[in-house]
Amino acid sequence: MLDIASMMQDYVAHMHLQNLEGNSSTYLPGVHFYRASQSSVRQPLLYQSGIIIVGQGRKVIHLGDHAVQYGAGNYLVIGVPLPLECEAFVEDDQAILGLSIDVPPSFLHELVNLLYLEQGLQSNNKQVLECGLKAAKLDMAFQMSCIRLLDALKDKTASTILGPGLIREIVYQVLVGPQRHTLLGLAQYEGHYARIAKALNRVHVDYSKEISVEALASEANMSVSAFHRAFRQVTMESPLQYLKKVRLGKAKELIHVGGKRTNEVANLVGYSSPSQFSREFKRHFNQSPSSY
Repeated sequence: MLDIASMMQDYVAHMHLQNLEGNSSTYLPGVHFYRASQSSVRQPLLYQSGIIIVGQGRKVIHLGDHAVQYGAGNYLVIGVPLPLECEAFVEDDQAILGLSIDVPPSFLHELVNLLYLEQGLQSNNKQVLECGLKAAKLDMAFQMSCIRLLDALKDKTASTILGPGLIREIVYQVLVGPQRHTLLGLAQYEGHYARIAKALNRVHVDYSKEISVEALASEANMSVSAFHRAFRQVTMESPLQYLKKVRLGKAKELIHVGGKRTNEVANLVGYSSPSQFSREFKRHFNQSPSSY
């Protein structure tokens, strides 16, 4: 019987990704394949929201004092983008392989509404807030859904026709699994988790602009103190620390991928002082902007 690792190896061979180091887009928007041939030391990264499925290798992510280890046969559900630190480990000389899947809001809300209707669940806007980062084991049904998706991703036509249904199936598997609370929290428009998620989206769109905590709290229809408390419970960061890490992560991308110079990047990500930007960049990444 095929397993996830075998299917991911087959996908690498079929799509000629033997030299891939990092993420690659697939034929299906919102679905990315990841490969790394070597282990990597602990370093700051910005994890995007979505479902992460691992076929080979092992990773440890650190969020404040919270550490989560996940590897082959595990999945993570990340409800909001999180600045964290990650270390990765190759095992048995086999490349790290994984799949990340964005969760389309239309699928999420449709399925949650159906679950409420079919199972008689009650919406709970006062759910406990937490970052919720825990690894879960793929059960057989979830594995089969992932295998069908990986098979479809090898062909553009199959991805276009079958892909949306397979993503819907995977979202359903999460909603009936042990990590369901994260997606349920996102689906509850008036719940605090969904309000913080909306605020985080604003940060990621407007990171280069002046953003005040008071404005974010007002948009979330929360007092500043309640917003601060809820924000830290979800992200394990204060709003200002989160904003700073988002700006530095965007800056690293602009330097590394875009080849832009330090002064230009500082301005593009919202710093008025290039020297302050350089200091904070070096403190965060342990390297100066120019070294990238």
